[in-house]
Amino acid sequence: MRQAFMLRLGFLSCMFIISAFFSYFQLNPAAPLQPFQSDGCSLFPDGSWSKPEAWSHCCLNHDLAYWQGGTAPQRQQADEELATCVQQAGFPVTATMMHMGVRIGGSPFLPTWYRWGYGWSYGRAYQALSTLEKERRDHLSEPTKNTSVIPTQL
Repeated sequence: MRQAFMLRLGFLSCMFIISAFFSYFQLNPAAPLQPFQSDGCSLFPDGSWSKPEAWSHCCLNHDLAYWQGGTAPQRQQADEELATCVQQAGFPVTATMMHMGVRIGGSPFLPTWYRWGYGWSYGRAYQALSTLEKERRDHLSEPTKNTSVIPTQL
């Protein structure tokens, strides 16, 4: 009897946590694309000690790709282009570290402000942009660097 009660209580607790998670992040894949914002290299420095913005331009281009999102192969290409850009800036070891970081931490399934497709509401995952979405992207993609773009709601 006690075991059945504990099992039910555990199940209800899990359901509560799951519903709270989805309520908090307000999963709405149909919400429109938000204007482009970049925080530079997110959780990574924009450059080295001697060159403080050595690869920041690489991160801006990478953020543009991550903001709009798209398919899994498009994400892989964006991550590879980031690594290539940083390597061409003269930092091959940093390029490898950044590539590993974005492959692990940039998943669209993580509720972060720097995830793949962060311009959309959380929950879009991997999805190709429609023609209408591409038109909106082109209209909203004027680059701006804003170091305080951590949203209050994903």
